[in-house]
Amino acid sequence: MIPAVSTSKTAASAKNGPLAKGWKRFRANRAALLSLIFLTVISLAALAADWVAPFSYEAQNMEAILKAPNASNWMGTDSLGRDLFSRIIYGAQMSLAVGVLTALFALILGTLTGALAGYFGGWTDQIIMRLVDLFYIFPSLLLSILLMVLMGRGLSGILLAIGLTAWVTQARLVRGQVLQARELPYVESARAIGTSHFMTIWKHILPNLWGPIIVSLTFQIPTNIMSESFLSFLGLGLEPPLSSWGTLANEGFRAMRGVPHLILFPGVVLFLTLLAFNYLGDGLRDALDPKTQRLVD
Repeated sequence: MIPAVSTSKTAASAKNGPLAKGWKRFRANRAALLSLIFLTVISLAALAADWVAPFSYEAQNMEAILKAPNASNWMGTDSLGRDLFSRIIYGAQMSLAVGVLTALFALILGTLTGALAGYFGGWTDQIIMRLVDLFYIFPSLLLSILLMVLMGRGLSGILLAIGLTAWVTQARLVRGQVLQARELPYVESARAIGTSHFMTIWKHILPNLWGPIIVSLTFQIPTNIMSESFLSFLGLGLEPPLSSWGTLANEGFRAMRGVPHLILFPGVVLFLTLLAFNYLGDGLRDALDPKTQRLVD
């Protein structure tokens, strides 16, 4: 008779599993944990902006133009009497949406092209990597500005412009990882028993690369948010009355000397968000890297 596995042994196994150890290492990184909490609060506030924001993002009060922070308007008002706090909350929707969606686009396209280049090598690798090099010839922000000028202002144009310049970094990362993984014994064994190329990549290679891919994703999101903010600061962002943190900073910069709160609050929120994403990426890298010995298991 085969003895049944006890519940205690199962619980102990789960407690000592890689996910549990990774979570323990992540919790030990206070900066990463606080960053996760901060980003969660910002994301929930953006999703529930209609309930969290005290005013609509386009509501105007012509009797309260350029007011300093007060009890009614916690972060003051802009040149049209709109509540700045509310516009920052609604702006989080646009800034985070651009950062996440373009990072996911870069993740999918970069992982696909990088995996194909690294796995097949030869002419496939040459064609894909020459395409990657072609995108690297131009500075990413300059190429984004050129694409925005060609496609016009708007959310779809921003997503496409940033997405088309962000995938190359992911492609190079995945290609390098796949080049190493394809020579490992378990991959050679899968090919030897007749496993298709697609299933070998999907089931045997990529599952072992999700750690560095996810870490790269957390660093890509703030980079894309910053790119959108820069484009919006140049006046190539969203069409009014929609706003992002970049468009708010652009509006505040023009009135910085007289009413500094217009650029101060969007700038601080943007800075803290970018900083939080970077600390989160550091924490995930420590948690997902089995070679990390800096934190106590």
